[in-house]
Amino acid sequence: MSKILVVDDEPDLEVLIKQKFRKQIRQKEYEFYFAQNGNDALEKIGNLPDLDIVLSDINMPEMDGLTLLSKLSEQKPLLKAVIVSAYGDMENIRTAMNRGAFDFVTKPINFEDLTLTMEKTLDHARYIKQTIQAVKENNILKMYVDESVLNFMNSREFEVTIMDNETIEATTIFIDICGFTAISENAKANTVVSLINAYFDEMVKEIMAQNGYIDKFIGDAIMAVFRGEYHLDRAIDAALAVRNKINSLPQMSNDLTFTPKVSIGIKSGEVISGNIGSASLKRLDYTVIGDAVNTAARLQDIAKENQIIISEDCYEKVKESFICEKIGSISLKNKSEPVTIYQVIE
Repeated sequence: MSKILVVDDEPDLEVLIKQKFRKQIRQKEYEFYFAQNGNDALEKIGNLPDLDIVLSDINMPEMDGLTLLSKLSEQKPLLKAVIVSAYGDMENIRTAMNRGAFDFVTKPINFEDLTLTMEKTLDHARYIKQTIQAVKENNILKMYVDESVLNFMNSREFEVTIMDNETIEATTIFIDICGFTAISENAKANTVVSLINAYFDEMVKEIMAQNGYIDKFIGDAIMAVFRGEYHLDRAIDAALAVRNKINSLPQMSNDLTFTPKVSIGIKSGEVISGNIGSASLKRLDYTVIGDAVNTAARLQDIAKENQIIISEDCYEKVKESFICEKIGSISLKNKSEPVTIYQVIE
């Protein structure tokens, strides 16, 4: 719905506007507000931060339309105004334009012309808002993403790559902060967020040191993926480093006593890598899916504090590089046969 402020001291104009645009008002395309002069308009503008455009007369008591234009240029430079006045001489038109008017409509009002002018002005206002939003999002993105990545995202290569789905060999790792749910239910929101962000930051450093990438944060857990040469070995190295780092952390909050521990599940295998989500919602995540991902999540579910759980096939691949201990056979959801699991010691 477009929100429009009409500034005019003629009492009949409000009735006329509501009559001429009754269909658009009824269909919630337009919502009109009315002010008697410039002072009244500025007060209403202050209370309507999402106002789209202003339609203003020139000749009004207390504060005229040309003065209002000057005030808008100073206080609300992005809010566009259209002058609607019987003073249609070139001097007034030039003065209005010089003070920031977007357009000029003369009285008596031709409502077909006014409608077209309003739509043109509203389109311009929407474009400005979209541009500012894009700039804000881009600036926020720059805070978290390397410039070379941003340049790649703007390239044709990115458009092709982002839609490319593939089957790859990779290792998925799930890391959960044990007992943190209870903390989040009892501590202050700022404390919870600061604490979990601090833990995540330490964990991410160890994952990235082994050339893994963070797929997503899920509540108080991290899903990370390792691909390329020795991806399973690097995932286990990262898991051990994360466990050691978390165990060595001092108390990070004065508001509560909490000793963090992690439980970790790891599984290697074939996964599908691609853009997955809802196109209609415009929410797509470049992620991995497959049995190996599901199994890693379920291994993390059964892992206890400080445990790094892997499957037997993973153990066979790394048994000469890591000290592991057999736990036994367990039943996993959607698995017809029991799965033999091991915990990585060091």
